[in-house]
Amino acid sequence: MVEAGHRGTLNEVDPSSTAGAPGDRAVTAAALPGLHERLLGLQDMLWAEARRSLLVVLQAMDAGGKDGTIRHVFQGVNPQATRVTAFKEPTQLELAHDFLWRVHRAVPAAGEIGIFNRSHYEDVLIVRVHGLVPESVWRPRYEAINAFEHHLTEAGVTIVKLWLHISPDEQRLRLLERAEHPDKRWKFRPEDLAERRHWDEYQVAADEMIARTSTAWAPWHVVPANHKWYRNWAVSDILIATLQDMAPAYPTPVDLGLALEELRHGPDGMQ
Repeated sequence: MVEAGHRGTLNEVDPSSTAGAPGDRAVTAAALPGLHERLLGLQDMLWAEARRSLLVVLQAMDAGGKDGTIRHVFQGVNPQATRVTAFKEPTQLELAHDFLWRVHRAVPAAGEIGIFNRSHYEDVLIVRVHGLVPESVWRPRYEAINAFEHHLTEAGVTIVKLWLHISPDEQRLRLLERAEHPDKRWKFRPEDLAERRHWDEYQVAADEMIARTSTAWAPWHVVPANHKWYRNWAVSDILIATLQDMAPAYPTPVDLGLALEELRHGPDGMQ
């Protein structure tokens, strides 16, 4: 977890780290089914309680593992209570509104777990790196984002922001795998190589983004993600700890006496 205002986090975190894992790859992978059960149990109580929600924000470099995290960490959860939103290049309608408009519309409702695959943070990352808007436009967005997220937390939304941290060499290997394997080639885009040439600029932009928007109410977590098995375990662990802190509970009816009596004997004593 990143302290507010702390710079240089990405340089301090080893993307190949497996710190805190219960063991090696086999041991850690074996622990995942148990984590899935715990996550499902906590989600079930959150859904039944229907008062608060959890928003999971996933950001990473290309091939950083956002899709894989969603697929592996959230397998087995209640799809009725889960909403995944992938933020791609904004449409003309979205561009006609403020940059948070499309994001606010996707915030999870009470009882839901919402997952953002990319997010409003693209508006201080790609727009900065590629100069899509001037600095006078993107720089004030840090405070706008902080205020927006504070508003959400005041409304009962708990926010978990995860930067999946990979190395440039790991990205190269993953892009190469996409290009060479027919079943993964659909994921490969020539634009990925163009974006890769801006690696250092993205690291600077991401580091400042994390420092300026990691707050007491919506902190950033930097997750070492070179090892997919560790990433899945670490994200699961963070989400379970967050939900445990939220302490959702099944609602308790005030009085079931009359309802139970009717179910047992029927209305007016009819069997």
